[in-house]
Amino acid sequence: MQRRPFLACAGAACLAACGVDITVVDGADAPSFELPRAPARLALVLAAGGPRGFAHVGVVRALHELDVQPDLIVGASVGALIGSAMAAGLSIERIESLAFDFDFYRLARWSPIDGLRMDGSRIAALVRESLGVRVFTQLRTPLAVVATDLQAMKPAVFNHGDLASAVQASCAIPGRFAPVRVRGREMVDADLVSPLPVRTARDLGARKVIAVDVAVHMDKPRPPGAERYLEGDRAKREQIDAEARLADLVLHPYFGYWVNLSREYRETTARAAYEQTMQRAPALRALAASA
Repeated sequence: MQRRPFLACAGAACLAACGVDITVVDGADAPSFELPRAPARLALVLAAGGPRGFAHVGVVRALHELDVQPDLIVGASVGALIGSAMAAGLSIERIESLAFDFDFYRLARWSPIDGLRMDGSRIAALVRESLGVRVFTQLRTPLAVVATDLQAMKPAVFNHGDLASAVQASCAIPGRFAPVRVRGREMVDADLVSPLPVRTARDLGARKVIAVDVAVHMDKPRPPGAERYLEGDRAKREQIDAEARLADLVLHPYFGYWVNLSREYRETTARAAYEQTMQRAPALRALAASA
């Protein structure tokens, strides 16, 4: 099977478009949650973050070279996308190719009446075609995908059933994509309530947790024009820190403030994250050994 690029949600928020009709997922194979049979030794948590999520690709390469192998991956939004590729056993070279080569406008659909609109169902289709995996149980490494239950405004965790629709739900950015109705509950982007879902990893029994935070660094100089986002950045930082403190080790690569969708940005972001992760090699190896 030819696998097409799937890391599309990483930049979806940058496209000026609105979501199309809601996706309804029901039946026996609809995404669901089941208690794991055994606690994980070492969990890797990949955060939400839009285009900043390309940093995850560099972290994945570094962990591969360091032979730090999680036996549970927990992903939110773009973290769920990259986490699903890692959990499916794709090579790091394949993951990089998918991330750097993707044309984000493949997610867009043109309507003569409504103009440019984002089609969330294309995320699910791309996941299926790229990974060649239909359900969570076909993954090589256990994966938990986190979304937001819109009615309860709480995290919803999926680790069983249809993988692609769970990832679509996790990436359903409000105002960009329509929610995904899973078993009668409307699901949207995990970033709303759990952008760094370390608590989910702990709830699943993970003994040790490595978390990858790709959000803005509040201790770095802010570039011109960024001050208008200060309040929102502070609120997001507080939200992330509430869960980051539950991890054993947090990787927080720095690659500047502004984001874009160019190939140069994607590669630069991943490279910076790779280099900064390799600098933490002794701590990462020690943590993996202790697990």
